[in-house]
Amino acid sequence: MVHDSKAQIITEGRASLGIELGSTTIKACLIGPGGTVLAEGAHEWENQLVDGHWSYALPDVWAGIADAYAALARSVADSYAVTLTRLAHIGISAMMHGYLAFDAAGELLVAFRTWRDTTTARAADELTDALGVNIPLRWSVAHYYQALLDGEPHVGRVAYLTTLAGYVHWRLTGRKVLGIGDAVGMFPIDVTTRDYDEARLAAFDALAATHGARTPLRDLLPEVLVAGTDAGELSEAGARLLDPTGTLHPGARACPPEGDAGTGMVATNAVRPRTGNVSVGTSIFAMIVLEGDLAGLHREIDPVTTPAGDPVAMVHCNNGAAEIATWMNVLAEAVTASLGYDVEKSRVYDACLGAALTGPADAGGVLAYNYLSGEPLSGLAEGRPLVARTPASTLSLATFMRAQLFGAYATVRMGMEILHDEGVAVDVVYGHGGLFRTPVVAQRLLAAALEAPVGIAESASTGGAWGIALLARYLDHAEELSLADYLDRHVFAGVTPDVIAPDADDVAGFTAYLAEYRRGLAIQPPAAQSLRYGLDD
Repeated sequence: MVHDSKAQIITEGRASLGIELGSTTIKACLIGPGGTVLAEGAHEWENQLVDGHWSYALPDVWAGIADAYAALARSVADSYAVTLTRLAHIGISAMMHGYLAFDAAGELLVAFRTWRDTTTARAADELTDALGVNIPLRWSVAHYYQALLDGEPHVGRVAYLTTLAGYVHWRLTGRKVLGIGDAVGMFPIDVTTRDYDEARLAAFDALAATHGARTPLRDLLPEVLVAGTDAGELSEAGARLLDPTGTLHPGARACPPEGDAGTGMVATNAVRPRTGNVSVGTSIFAMIVLEGDLAGLHREIDPVTTPAGDPVAMVHCNNGAAEIATWMNVLAEAVTASLGYDVEKSRVYDACLGAALTGPADAGGVLAYNYLSGEPLSGLAEGRPLVARTPASTLSLATFMRAQLFGAYATVRMGMEILHDEGVAVDVVYGHGGLFRTPVVAQRLLAAALEAPVGIAESASTGGAWGIALLARYLDHAEELSLADYLDRHVFAGVTPDVIAPDADDVAGFTAYLAEYRRGLAIQPPAAQSLRYGLDD
């Protein structure tokens, strides 16, 4: 497309908007035919501990969405000298799981509880045993059942449960629906019916009744929709939430709201069997599309789906690259504020991450634990970010940064080992997230950690906002094409991802690092017990 045609697409209302609410950033992405990015906007935000739960305030949700949209609209005006007034499609994505409970009047009953919460251990254990499928601590049903177990007074008033994406979509369109890839983080899905598992719903209702629940769980949950299904349209009230100036018109067709895992799969074209992706952000998770069901129940593996409803094994770790970002801020401050040099943060990332390829393959005896919160896969209810080493270790920028990257990948590797033992085959894994903006480094070391080829496409750093915008545009193609075929033919045709195979020395280095990392996990429980500053106030 040439410059003028982009302006024409926007003025004629043929562009599609995707919004994703991530853990640290709310992103808005406007695309045209073929997924071409026309404009972007963003808003930074942070979660907070509220009554012992990680949370975001709902007014902050709408302030952040409006700010991200306003930034996108300004970009449109600055780049094309036109005003964004109409959209063809809209899609909403957000961090998955968690607990948003509303009463019959649509009022929030308790503060939003996010995926970072590790307060649902008893519920997750009991439900896993009762339902015969892994129920992670993060899943909405675990939060709801834990509230029942704890006798929380609000439970009897619950009339609707949803995720963050489902909530935003509901307010924008009036529809209480959810994409199947996000719905599976609320309650187990039957991939043959593409709906909640009826037998397990009955088993849950029987169990919940013993703790005072009277309403069938299905009546509290959103309707499940697969990719390409109509999910309503942007209402007048919804348009005002997005754009309080009144410039944006209602009427955009809406796709089913999805979770960030599903949009990451779409953004990396990893929706066919034997493909997968690893999303590296505040959390880190691997999504491997399966050829069939897993043989056993594994508490480390989440049984989820693609946005089209195909089975996926998910290895989810609560702690990803947030600690790396913190260290990058410290190092950038040392250069810019302390020394007085004006250096872009991207150059700090490139220089520091690049150093990771220059030192010892095993990180020289330096260990980095990125546990800002608990990590169920490591068996930790709480965690502390730590850098540890012996006096015989070699501490340098090279070993420090390699340890940080290996530490971010360690827990996801533990889960992938289970899939390997199950005989799950994967041809290529696609990296996804801002860490991959620095060429080669994070990709090469991820290949070593997974012992699998890792591909990076140009879309890798664009994010889930682009992925949900693609799902929104898929509404026009769903009758004639599967999601995988749509992506291949209309979005990724002619795109050749940069694929790096595992390097033998890197693999050996990571293997040695991981052995020490596992032994060092014993320092985490006493650290969590002893280091309490700011947590017990």
